[in-house]
Amino acid sequence: MASARQRLTLTSETALLDARLLLSFVIDQPTTWLYAHSDSLLSPEQAEKFSHLIDQRAVGRPIAYLTGTRGFYHWDFVVTPDVLIPRPETEHLIEAAQAWLKNRQGEQLKVVDVGTGSGIIGVSLALLFPEASVTAIDVSPSALEIAQLNASRLGAGNIEFQEGNLLNGLPSDFQVDLIAANLPYIDHDEMLTLEVAKWEPHLALDGGIGGLDLIRDLLHQAPIHLKPGGLILLEIGADQGEATQQLALSVFPNAGVKIQQDLAGLDRIVSVQTLE
Repeated sequence: MASARQRLTLTSETALLDARLLLSFVIDQPTTWLYAHSDSLLSPEQAEKFSHLIDQRAVGRPIAYLTGTRGFYHWDFVVTPDVLIPRPETEHLIEAAQAWLKNRQGEQLKVVDVGTGSGIIGVSLALLFPEASVTAIDVSPSALEIAQLNASRLGAGNIEFQEGNLLNGLPSDFQVDLIAANLPYIDHDEMLTLEVAKWEPHLALDGGIGGLDLIRDLLHQAPIHLKPGGLILLEIGADQGEATQQLALSVFPNAGVKIQQDLAGLDRIVSVQTLE
């Protein structure tokens, strides 16, 4: 373990944790098991696999892509390099959606998750509200395969998947109570300067010049599909709160538009509550 930690020190601020997570993955035991069995020996096959994973992590490859899963909210989701790795900040969107949908239980709720990626938003909401009808959309066929796998693994039977660019592929009479989206919001000019862009799909990161191209397009498409009194929840970058709020008000001038901060006090969620 000491050797693995040392190999990771130059590229990871959490070298020891990374080594433990990868060792736990290799031996298929929880990390807590390692403390009580520190004198256990790896088989030659396990040692070779562990060394390979440490090498991959040492050059920066994310842990989630090495183990193939990432925890999000109450569940573990399958992830591959075809999808963005789930972030804890997105749980704020789930919590906001959950609080709003709880007050409407008993209704025939319809939810759309735009840019579903691995499915963390759509599948989570489908599991939390099994009486709701959830549609998850993504422009990437590869991402949709992962999202469908996660829905199947976790037992979300009330979710459908559709390939499409934002809401463009939906019938004009398709209306929903809630539009939720964690769209790409990184400024195009910043992409090449970020470590995340070396490993995660650019399609899931690049939000165009200023980072708001897709959010702007979604807001302009939303009035056709959002029921009166419906809600839009958007995850945004930390410096995009005011700009997104103004975009939302330009499309929904009578809506209640609020900015919600994450645990670090940074702008993270914009909610657009329309009138009945």
